[in-house]
Amino acid sequence: MENRRIILAITGATGAGFGVAVARRLAANPLVGQVSLLLSPTGRRCLADECGLRVEELTALSPKLRHLDERNVGADIASGSHRQDGMAVVPCSAGTLGRIASGVSDGLVTRAADVCLKERRPLVLCLRETPLNRIHLENMLRVHDAGAVVMPIMPGFYHRPDTLDDLFQAFATRVLDQLGLPEADARRWGG
Repeated sequence: MENRRIILAITGATGAGFGVAVARRLAANPLVGQVSLLLSPTGRRCLADECGLRVEELTALSPKLRHLDERNVGADIASGSHRQDGMAVVPCSAGTLGRIASGVSDGLVTRAADVCLKERRPLVLCLRETPLNRIHLENMLRVHDAGAVVMPIMPGFYHRPDTLDDLFQAFATRVLDQLGLPEADARRWGG
């Protein structure tokens, strides 16, 4: 199926480079027609602090990337009647995880995630938090049981990465796998 519509949120946990790698791969994927890009206020700050990027520079990478204001809870992706094919939150802060687990739609990130859960669409939450407390663990179980994929940012090393970008790219291919968008250059364990 071509022209898939994917939502990508970058929230306020360190690791914005992982979100940027997912954005780039989604933009380059021939099956993806549109990527709705959401940034929490702290996600926006992490993007600038860690990657030296502004939202406008990220969306300039591809016409497929469209930025939606996090405060716009009337956006098309806030409704279950709007066709979308999945969502990833990369990185996902513990606060965002907690709001999603509790069904609190206080902004467009959490509302779009809630829509994915209620409509049974793929939702991938790439938690970036350590150490984990009991509340984090219970929230991960709650979203898992509601249908989300909990995919903490734990990069693999079997492909012998030379750079941080190698780690970002390998993890991004795993995220796209979870969204049903396998990448031809994915480095896979061969045994």
